[in-house]
Amino acid sequence: MHPFAVGSVVERLRTAGGGYEVVHESAGLELGVYVLVAPEPDRQQPHEDDEVYVVLDGTGVLEVDGASINLKEGDAVFVEAGAEHRFTAYEQLAVLVIFERAPR
Repeated sequence: MHPFAVGSVVERLRTAGGGYEVVHESAGLELGVYVLVAPEPDRQQPHEDDEVYVVLDGTGVLEVDGASINLKEGDAVFVEAGAEHRFTAYEQLAVLVIFERAPR
C-alpha cells in the first residue's frame, strides 16, 4: 500500500506557481499531479507512454493533434503515446496524470 495526499500536492504546486510532482511510481505505472497557473504556458512535449488526465480542479482546453476538448473538474481524457498535446485557456488547472509505463 502507498497512500498519498493529492490535495496537499495540488496546494503546494499552486503556491509555487505550478509544476509536476510524481506521487506514485511502480512497474508499469506513474501517477503525478500537474498544476498549471496562468499566464505560464503548458510546455509539455509528446510522451513515450499512454496517459490519462483526470481534472481535479479548474477548467481548461486540451489540444491533442489539432483537436480540442473543453475540460472541467471531474472530466478525464486519454492521450495516446506520441500525440502532440497541451493545455490552454486555463486560469488555474490541476490534473491527476496516470502514465502506463511500457517495458523498455
